[in-house]
Amino acid sequence: MDNEHRYDDIINLPHHVSKTRPQMSMHDRAAQFSPFAALTGYDDAVEETARLTDEQYELSEDARNKLDEQLRLIADRIGEQPEIEVTYFVDDELKDGGAYLTVRGYVRCIDEYEKEIVFTDRARIGLAAVSEIKIIR
Repeated sequence: MDNEHRYDDIINLPHHVSKTRPQMSMHDRAAQFSPFAALTGYDDAVEETARLTDEQYELSEDARNKLDEQLRLIADRIGEQPEIEVTYFVDDELKDGGAYLTVRGYVRCIDEYEKEIVFTDRARIGLAAVSEIKIIR
């Protein structure tokens, strides 16, 4: 029997409808053919492994001296709530390394005890994480 006429005997028969079982809804029928995720979370794990992080670099002595000078200038003008831009390192919660972030804001105070820059919006940045400070005004 050739492939062209293989199903001629059944191709025009009426569709069978069971008399004893209810007909399956289109939604339930479609669900039978949806993809099956045998390894739940595998795609997330692969994506997390591929995500890159930065390493925190150690500042040179010149860079540390420049930061100290910027902090002194800010402390001298603390009553004016100077606007600054700070670049600092944030550790990644899931893997080694992290990322450098830059924020801009008005300084409320420099907390010597906690070693943090405190902004007027109550945000805090630890001085140990700071890599660069720019005084905007």
